[in-house]
Amino acid sequence: MVIDMLALNATQVRTEWSSVMDTVVREKPQFIKRTRDYMLLSNMDTLESLLAAYSFHAAVFVEENGSVTITLDEIDLAENDVDEHSAKQKLAAAILDYATDYYNDFAYWARGNRKEHLPYVFKALILDDVEHIGGLIECRHGKN
Repeated sequence: MVIDMLALNATQVRTEWSSVMDTVVREKPQFIKRTRDYMLLSNMDTLESLLAAYSFHAAVFVEENGSVTITLDEIDLAENDVDEHSAKQKLAAAILDYATDYYNDFAYWARGNRKEHLPYVFKALILDDVEHIGGLIECRHGKN
């Protein structure tokens, strides 16, 4: 396996902690092997680059009362407010709240079909800004 050749042994990482951290921050991510477990140690910029391909997509529906409902495709979240911008901002806040809950109770949320949420969870956590997340939600208008 190629990763076997690229991975540092966990003992080596402990011994050379400062040097490994410098490499990860300034040069490249590092694969680490501990017995049969493999890990990837990365800086946030690299992780953000890995997640750049992931976008938030949503459907927008105008309700009979004139309010707007936005439903997120990637995660089962929906928000309603007086207009599209306000609903989008509420949805962005809901995404960040969900990402925080997911991470805080990772063992529970990362099971089954919710594993698919992981890149979106990390993307939201890294962005950590409701306005920025809201600006990334790509909306399409649907019919009720």
